[in-house]
Amino acid sequence: MLDHLLLRSFVAVADCGNFTRAAERLHLTQSTVSQQIRRLEYSLGYRLLDRSARQIQMTTEGEQLCSYARRILALHDEAEDVLRHQHSEGVLRLGVPEDFAAERLIPLLANFADTQTSVRLEVSSGLSPELLRQYREGQFDVLLSKQMNPGSDCLAAWPEPLCWVDSRQRPAEQREPLPLVVFAPGGLYRQEMIQALEMQARNWRISYSSTSLASVCAAVAAGLGISLLPRRVLQAEHQIIDSLPAIEGMHLTLYAHPNLGQAGNALKERLYQLCLEQAGLPR
Repeated sequence: MLDHLLLRSFVAVADCGNFTRAAERLHLTQSTVSQQIRRLEYSLGYRLLDRSARQIQMTTEGEQLCSYARRILALHDEAEDVLRHQHSEGVLRLGVPEDFAAERLIPLLANFADTQTSVRLEVSSGLSPELLRQYREGQFDVLLSKQMNPGSDCLAAWPEPLCWVDSRQRPAEQREPLPLVVFAPGGLYRQEMIQALEMQARNWRISYSSTSLASVCAAVAAGLGISLLPRRVLQAEHQIIDSLPAIEGMHLTLYAHPNLGQAGNALKERLYQLCLEQAGLPR
């Protein structure tokens, strides 16, 4: 093991060219620096510095070690800085559904990070069922999710209107079996779509599956199949299907662990106000 304190003294001597200036840089005595270099040379089994000249020079072995020493010290200092930063400021972990309105959420989070410098914000995006599981396991401090049945510990819930969506240019509604564009297994709306079609005794097949909202929207627009999506994500290339049964009961939900602190409560309040806007409700 290479002692980083010994390496730091060695690099200082290599940079300064003598023990006196190296000791001043390190705020140590000259004898201490000299002893540390000797300890390093002893542990490695070869000389690192040529002390015979007026200006101390590195040996071949010293030159080789110096390059590694600088990288080791840089990584050491970086790790120490990161860990100190985390310990002093803390981390605020937020989970958000992949299909939440990024054009409004991202600016909100950027502004929060700029103004709330006492914490380091970490945001994870994904499918709501998995995010909710992770929240229950303590992996998030604050969570936005989509649910048919909000939990009892939900702080607030807003209706999320859904609609059946088809391609405007290449509609798929009349095809047999009916092609479906769905989220991956476990994703939202998938089971609701299948159950509604089963109740109508409608033949169906999954033509496209993805974990990405952008991919699902693009697949529908291209005519690969129909899907069930929030009304707010519809695009010009989409058209609403009125002939299939309405699916109701989906909610956008907000969760937060207690004892968040000032920054955590500030984030929770900002998300609450954003969700009110998304739902078209007065603030």
